[in-house]
Amino acid sequence: MDYRTHLEKDKKLKKLMAGHEDFHVSRRKDIIYYLVVSIMSQQLSSKAAGTIHRRFLDLYKGRVPRPEEILATPVEVLRGVGLSNAKASYLHNVARFALEQGFDHRKLQKMNDEEAIGYITQIKGVGRWTAEMLLMFALGRKDVFSPDDIGIQNAMIHLYKLDNTDKKAFRTELLRISQAWSPYRTYACLHLWHWKDNSPSAKKPAGKK
Repeated sequence: MDYRTHLEKDKKLKKLMAGHEDFHVSRRKDIIYYLVVSIMSQQLSSKAAGTIHRRFLDLYKGRVPRPEEILATPVEVLRGVGLSNAKASYLHNVARFALEQGFDHRKLQKMNDEEAIGYITQIKGVGRWTAEMLLMFALGRKDVFSPDDIGIQNAMIHLYKLDNTDKKAFRTELLRISQAWSPYRTYACLHLWHWKDNSPSAKKPAGKK
């Protein structure tokens, strides 16, 4: 069964998906760099994030740096490209973790979703939302739902006429609705983001919840 056939069992989601092209999820090998870019981009506009990204690469002559190179770059230098002190420290944390614990895509692919999230969020400055985005967009996981993503929340409030006054009850309802989408919840999220034009780029702070 293709994901669209399954998701269209949800009549509201079916209407939303009408006219949308199919989405595809894929795996990346540069997991560490994806995480570094995610941290740099959080809470920034696409334009600002792009500027910082270019300045960051310029530190390494335009190429993707190795973890040891990031760790050897002083925090003050990282701040010089436009990063906050916290984000610069988080980049060091990612690089240190990669060197000490390992961050190879093959190692993460052997883990189930919750195992991978638990492993990734050991890094100080990397929270569950960031880990969920990494699973979706770098590890190619097909059944990830991110209930704390603002774009997903806004889309589901409009689509399902939800009341978010009671935060706990609201979250429970998001999870209840999303269960019917399994095992293709990642694709449902992609369609919700596309519908509301809320890309998952800068919605959540890097710190753990």
